[in-house]
Amino acid sequence: MKKILTLTLFLSIFFSNALYAAKTLYLSYENIPKKVYKNQRFFVEIKALVTASDFDYLTLTHTDGRNVDVLDEKLQWEKVANNQFKAKVYFKAYEGKFKIPKFVVTKVKGFEILETAILDTKEIDYSDIGIGNQNFSGVIASNVSVRAYKTKQYNNQEALTLVDIDGYNSNLENFNINGINEQGISKINDDDRPHQNLVYYFVTPVYEKKLVFSYFDINSKKYVDITIPLILQNELVSTQTDLNPNDSSFEKYKKIAIAIIFVIFIILSYLKRKKILYFSTFVLGIIAVIYLTPYRSGVIKKDSYIYILPTKNSTIFFQTQENLKVDILEKKDNFIKVMGTEKKFIGWIKEDSLGKN
Repeated sequence: MKKILTLTLFLSIFFSNALYAAKTLYLSYENIPKKVYKNQRFFVEIKALVTASDFDYLTLTHTDGRNVDVLDEKLQWEKVANNQFKAKVYFKAYEGKFKIPKFVVTKVKGFEILETAILDTKEIDYSDIGIGNQNFSGVIASNVSVRAYKTKQYNNQEALTLVDIDGYNSNLENFNINGINEQGISKINDDDRPHQNLVYYFVTPVYEKKLVFSYFDINSKKYVDITIPLILQNELVSTQTDLNPNDSSFEKYKKIAIAIIFVIFIILSYLKRKKILYFSTFVLGIIAVIYLTPYRSGVIKKDSYIYILPTKNSTIFFQTQENLKVDILEKKDNFIKVMGTEKKFIGWIKEDSLGKN
């Protein structure tokens, strides 16, 4: 009996030591925030310590997250020492009851899985933000700066502003200005994380002289105000020379002049009865019909882009959320200049964006 107990104890110690010796992969959190805010982008840094060199590479996956978006399509390791690796994983939490996922790390050699380790989740405090702050743009960042801005006349009552914004550790995709109906993202670049760049447009009344928005600084835990002067440029956005032909006094005078000249030639043709007058009256009649005929109407399809200029690299005003009725002003190459009849705007669309009434 004593021999059996001794053998059992020996085997227990042997397998325990064998199992302990087999473990060569150790995981830990190198960097993790204590608190995050709604829609804030944040990262978690993971460290892997490998005490054996008999492997080719490590894999990193995740599982069991809740109410949080993982922003990285591919999770990659960076070797920081002979046996140490680190990986940054970016997240975005959108509800209070969120949980970052567990991380699963696998040590691989060839096609063989040598070892797998799991790093359990950690709790992070969460807070809503911006409640009661009318200037809050929805952006949470370590730094936000305005690189450039430009304001142009949009129509007789409104101005269009384009602003180029840089952000660090930011969520510029959530940028929004309270109290403005017509606004949107023209372009966003998220390839150089943690740096982010946003080109944004918004339309304001022409009498507005400045716009103030704020972001929440995650370092100082305070709101930071940014002011954009709204200074009109001497150029109009639709053609850089003329905005709305219907609103132009010069255009109205031209139409009246053509109509008067046409009537005069009709009278002269009747009184003089000369062939040259008949011919001139006929030509003027064609011009008057073309020039005085109301604009042809059409419909822009849903999800179409409205451009500032008729070029493929032109800035986009906005993307239509529904079919919009428009007047067709002119055509240039494969672009059509349109003017909204219900939603007031002027811009260029690609020819294939025009639907049927």
